[in-house]
Amino acid sequence: MNVIVDIAIIPIGVGLSLSRYVAACEKIFTEAGLDPTLHANGTNIEGEWDDVMAALKQCHEILHTMGAPRVATNMRLGTRTDRTQTMDDKLKAVRSKIGSRARTAC
Repeated sequence: MNVIVDIAIIPIGVGLSLSRYVAACEKIFTEAGLDPTLHANGTNIEGEWDDVMAALKQCHEILHTMGAPRVATNMRLGTRTDRTQTMDDKLKAVRSKIGSRARTAC
């Protein structure tokens, strides 16, 4: 089953700068073939459910090995059975209705 997910992975107990942890997870998502889209407060990912969840598990594991004693993940996910839809499809649908180019993530 295909899923579109907005994920925010939060290492806890590692200080204020989190960019190295974000970079580690982005690498995992990319190596899993998921083509992540980084934005200011998380990452959007689309792919097969099991592939996305396996990559998320790897993120938790790598962040723990990097010294994070706790890792919390917030996510919103969506699936459809009526048709195939990509993240790009969703953005195009909104842009067509507002008549201009909406600001996109990073």
